[in-house]
Amino acid sequence: MPGWIGCDGVSALFAYSSGPDTRVLVRAVAFPESAAPRYGVIVDLPVEGDAIERLRRQTGVTLRSVSAVDRGENGATPFANRPAETASGPLGWVTFLDYRDWDTGETRPLLVSTQVSLSGIYARIVAAQGLVGDRSIGQTLLLFLLVVVGGLFLVIEGVALVMGLALARSITGSVHELFAGTERVRQGDFTHKIAVTAEDQLGELAQSFNSMTASIEDLLRQSAEKKRLEEELRIAHEIQMSLLPHGPLVMPGLSVNAFCVPAREVGGDYYDFLPLDEDRVGVLVADVSGKGTSAALYMAELKGLMLSLSQIHTSPRELLISANRIISAHLDARSFITMTYAIVDRRKHTMTYARAGHTPLIHVPGPGAPSRAARILAPGGLVLGLKLDDAGPMFDRLLVEETIPLRPGDLYVLFTDGISEAMNGADDCFGETRLGRLVEAHADLPPDQLRERVLGEVEAFVGDTPQHDDMTMILLRVDHLPVAPPIDREAAELAAPVP
Repeated sequence: MPGWIGCDGVSALFAYSSGPDTRVLVRAVAFPESAAPRYGVIVDLPVEGDAIERLRRQTGVTLRSVSAVDRGENGATPFANRPAETASGPLGWVTFLDYRDWDTGETRPLLVSTQVSLSGIYARIVAAQGLVGDRSIGQTLLLFLLVVVGGLFLVIEGVALVMGLALARSITGSVHELFAGTERVRQGDFTHKIAVTAEDQLGELAQSFNSMTASIEDLLRQSAEKKRLEEELRIAHEIQMSLLPHGPLVMPGLSVNAFCVPAREVGGDYYDFLPLDEDRVGVLVADVSGKGTSAALYMAELKGLMLSLSQIHTSPRELLISANRIISAHLDARSFITMTYAIVDRRKHTMTYARAGHTPLIHVPGPGAPSRAARILAPGGLVLGLKLDDAGPMFDRLLVEETIPLRPGDLYVLFTDGISEAMNGADDCFGETRLGRLVEAHADLPPDQLRERVLGEVEAFVGDTPQHDDMTMILLRVDHLPVAPPIDREAAELAAPVP
């Protein structure tokens, strides 16, 4: 008998190795009641075979495998050098039990793998309960639970049906309202509004529809207003074009052609031919600062003023001085006018002109001249309409009038800065130099063909860049002149250019 067992005996679980398997048994040790017992009784109950089957029948637990775990220094290893089996089946379980070592009495862990049968457990639970009628309490509870769950499902389905019908009615009603609204919009009624009765996505859609119809109505009003303004601008364009000369100037010995291309519907460029008598004609080109309607109004006012002053003054310088005096009193402080006014005298074979801050003239001499190179004529002069303290005296002092002789074949070009400052995509200007070379190269063309050539070259230079300023040009060619009368020296001295 091992020495660790006392007189009271022991009962415990023990394990032993049987070949490759680990087996367990329940062992009890008892001694007779004596001060010095001479024998002991050992009873072993092996846990195998019938014992395992009886355990399964009584508890529903099947013992699968047993493995002892050594707690030595080498780590946990199964008893008999074999790993424990893994629990399998519908409900497997692994647990630890303690067993005693017979020789030393030490307690060690035992790894036990079991399998539980759910149907067996349920049957034992039911068998352990009483009966309600012809059913057990468990069956009755299960039936009651199924009835409750079924009732809950019926309630949920009823509520879902009601909610589905309400939601379907709400959706179809909102869709119908949207359909009715689109029909009203299709018929042209943009004042129709959809009633917003919910704050969900359909309500947001109705609000979006109302906003859309309001925006469309506003766009239609703006479109109608834009059409009205466009029609008014079209009428203003026609009126402004009617203020310009219709067709070329018809005067024996002279070929005059001109064009005006506004940057917008109306512009501030102005040119005119003012017949003074049978042999004299006034040629005028002007540019009002700015573009659009305001410049066009000043241009119309300027035409009436020049028609009146041209019948009073025979000197371009005196005419521009009077025009500046009148315009300065009525012109806006932010505006001004540039102008070149020339009087062509067929009888005297001269052209007298003055330039008030305008672009220079280009003169290409006729075939009889020693050189046919283009000349830039730019006598001094200040713009009209400046509101300065000494603007009037300064304008009178700076304005220069020049008289140049006319010869057959001479070509004179008067233009506005819309041509010389026409820019391409690289912000390069067409320039007066390029214009002078172009006119010089094609000076022998008829004025109408030369006009088309200049327009074509400017358009080719600009490309797709929008026109930013009005373009105006007058081409005046001397074809032939009548025989000049004898020169009156006294009159020639009186008509000398004013310094």
